[in-house]
Amino acid sequence: MYNRKIGRAILFAHSIPEEIETYCPRFSYSCKRHAGTDRRREESEAMKKPWIRELRDWCVTLGIAITLALLIQNYAFAQTEVKNISMQKTLVDGQRLIEDKISYRFETPHRGDIVIISGPESDKRLIKRVIGLPGDVIDFTDDGQVLVNDTKLNEPYVKGRTYSNGMQVPFKVPAKSVFVMGDNRENSQDSRMLGPIAMSSIEGRAVFRLWPLSKFGQLD
Repeated sequence: MYNRKIGRAILFAHSIPEEIETYCPRFSYSCKRHAGTDRRREESEAMKKPWIRELRDWCVTLGIAITLALLIQNYAFAQTEVKNISMQKTLVDGQRLIEDKISYRFETPHRGDIVIISGPESDKRLIKRVIGLPGDVIDFTDDGQVLVNDTKLNEPYVKGRTYSNGMQVPFKVPAKSVFVMGDNRENSQDSRMLGPIAMSSIEGRAVFRLWPLSKFGQLD
């Protein structure tokens, strides 16, 4: 009975009258022995509890951290790697970028944004620059410059000259789409071949360069 009620057992053992100890030594010894066992069990459990509590806290913290990392990776920001030369001289093969996956949930792309696009193949993504927005008319001059709504674009980031590569111009960008090109205009598979890109195919905007450290910083 007292084994189940530890506190009462200890109290009872220490309050045994001396007469009972004298005349019932076995009973007295048994009570004190059980009381001592219970006390040691309490002390052992008290020593274990901080470790259990600390382990539990670490597990909870780790679980929260993993959950937050997955949420950030899937819905907020992600790393992406440049795997071709179509964005030279702005971006080169092997560079690592931070992709903002939030902004375009609340606003549409702007001309000049560097965007990450779901490619024709599900396991490949394209990195291109937005040149034309919905309703814009795209054309090219004979000397390799881009016209948007009959105005020449100022493109200091471009490598090489820009030609239509066989597409029909002038070309009007349809609704809910953008016209994109790589900065390396003579070595880029872009809207001149693929056609306009649906905004729903844009995963996010490249905003920051992580690697190499010599190029570490925000993307313009």
